[in-house]
Amino acid sequence: MADTRRDWAHKHSTRIIRENQAVFVEDLCVRGLARTRLAKSVHDAGWSMFVTMLEEKARTWGRTFAEVDRWLPSTRMCSHCGVVGDKKPLHVREWTCGCGVTHDRDMNAAVNILAAGRAERLNACGGTVSPAA
Repeated sequence: MADTRRDWAHKHSTRIIRENQAVFVEDLCVRGLARTRLAKSVHDAGWSMFVTMLEEKARTWGRTFAEVDRWLPSTRMCSHCGVVGDKKPLHVREWTCGCGVTHDRDMNAAVNILAAGRAERLNACGGTVSPAA
């Protein structure tokens, strides 16, 4: 089982790095997720191993790789207007913002993670971003 998981992670991480110039992932608290009722699924997925492979291959291939802060409200922040809504249970897969835009939960999070990763990449050495004086 471990060999199958490792083989899958190698193949998919290589494909992702070859096809993209920049890869941004959310820094998940795997240890915290492992204490929930999804524990078996989280450990079976091998998320930490997969992210490590992505990072190493990005460095080798000269790609940009970054982990976005786990506290970013990527799921509940509207990618259109930037308003952060209330927490939503996992069964809510689609929601409508006050600005009228309807979001798929996962697609909205992906757009927000991409935007946060790009902003951090453009930020000078991880320093704070401030408006021009």
